[in-house]
Amino acid sequence: MNPLAGTLSDGTATAEEVAALPVPESYRAAVLFKDQQGMFDAMPLSERDPAKAVHVTEVPTPEPGAGEVLVAVLASSVNYNTVWSALSSPVSTFAFLERYARLGGPAARHDLPYHIIGSDLAGVVLRTGEGVRGWRAGDHVVAHCLSVELESADGHGDTMLDPEQRIWGYETNYGGLAELSLVKANQLMPKPGHLTWEEAASPGLVNSTAYRQLVSANGAAMKQGDNVLIWGAAGGVGSYATQLALAGGANPVCVVSSPQKAALCRAMGAEHIIDRRAEGYRFWKDEDTPDPGEWRRFGRHIRDLTGGEDPDIVVEHPGRETFGASVYVARRGGTIVTCASTSGYRHEYDNRYLWMQLKRVIGSHFANYREAWEANRLIAKGRIHPTLSRSYPLTQVGEAVSLVHAGRHHGKVGVLCLAPREGLGVRDEELRARHADAIDRFRDPATEL
Repeated sequence: MNPLAGTLSDGTATAEEVAALPVPESYRAAVLFKDQQGMFDAMPLSERDPAKAVHVTEVPTPEPGAGEVLVAVLASSVNYNTVWSALSSPVSTFAFLERYARLGGPAARHDLPYHIIGSDLAGVVLRTGEGVRGWRAGDHVVAHCLSVELESADGHGDTMLDPEQRIWGYETNYGGLAELSLVKANQLMPKPGHLTWEEAASPGLVNSTAYRQLVSANGAAMKQGDNVLIWGAAGGVGSYATQLALAGGANPVCVVSSPQKAALCRAMGAEHIIDRRAEGYRFWKDEDTPDPGEWRRFGRHIRDLTGGEDPDIVVEHPGRETFGASVYVARRGGTIVTCASTSGYRHEYDNRYLWMQLKRVIGSHFANYREAWEANRLIAKGRIHPTLSRSYPLTQVGEAVSLVHAGRHHGKVGVLCLAPREGLGVRDEELRARHADAIDRFRDPATEL
C-alpha cells in the first residue's frame, strides 16, 4: 500500500501527522501522451475507444506555488470531459495546455508531454503554497473544477466570465484522476463528512453544473411550481438536476432511456417520466433532416403528464440529437438552458418557435466558486445526495472512461486513487445513517444496466 494511503485513507490522521508525511517524488496518474494525440484522427468518433488513449503511469510531483495546494487524492470520478479528452474530440486537449502555458509564470508548467486528466477529487490537503491561508495540511476537501486568473475586470462579477477561465484537468494539467493533484486554493471546499471518499468525489462537476444551469440567477432561476424537462435524468448532470428540481419545489419531467433509469428517477421522487427508447422517439428522419412531427408527439406526451402544461425550463446537454425538440416543447416565454452537446455540437432548430414565442436559450458552463460552494453545501447538509453507481481502481480507469463513453452507466462512475477500497473516510456517521438509503440509491443491483 502507498504510505500516503495507509495514513490518510481512514480519515483519522491529525493535521500534525499529515504535515509530517514526506511528499513523494512521483505518483501514479491517469495520463494522455502528447505523441499519441493523433491516434484517432482517421477514425469516426463512434469507433474510437478512449481506453486505448488513457494510461496509468508515474509522473513527477509538482511543487505548489503561490496560491496553490497539493492534495492527496483518495478518490475521483469520470466526467464527459474526461471522455472528450481521451477521444481528442472536438480538439486535442494539448492545445489547451499549450495556450495556457503561453501566459508564462506558473502556467508554463502545464505544457508537458503528458496530460494528467480528471476534474473531480476528494482528498486531504498535503502541502500549501505561499499565501494560502484558508486551508492547511490535514484538511478534508473536495475540489471544484474552475481555474481562473482574475486579472481582468470581466471575471469579478461572475468568475465564469474571466477571459482566462479554464476547466481544471481538462484545459489545465495536474488533474484529479491521480494519487496527487495540484489545484488553486480557491477551488477547494469542505468534504461532506457523512460521505466516503468515492461518494464525495462524485458530485463536484455535475452537481455544480446543474446548480448554475437550473437554480442560479446566471441560469434558469428555477422557482417553485416550474415544470422542468430534464434530459438524461438518471445520468451525471441529470440526476442532480432532478434532485435540485424536487428540493426546490419544481416538477421534473424526466427523460430516460431504460426501465432501470426510470426506476431510479422514481426512487428520487420524480413522478413524470418518459422512457424515450420505449416510446421510440427519433427526432431526426435522417442525418440531415429533423422530424418536427416527433417534436409535436413529444410535446403532447409532456402535456399528458403535466395536466396540459409545457415545460417552463428545459435542461439541455445532449445537444444535436435533442435540441430542436427542446426549443419546440418549451412553453411560450420558457427557457432552454444548455451546458453541453454530448451527441454533437452543431444544433438545428426551427427559429420560429424561439423568436415568435419569446423563448430564451441560455448557455451555462460549469459554475463560479459561490455556486459550486452552495451546491456542495446542499450535499453536506444531506439535501442533495451523490449518485455514485460504481467505482473502479485507478489501474482500471480506462475501462471506467469507456463505460461512460458507451453510455453503459447511470449516475456517476467513481475512481479510487489512494483509497485502497470503498467505504472509507466517513466522519459523521449520524448524518449518514439518516440518509443511507438515498446515498446508496444508485447502487441498487436492480438498476444495473
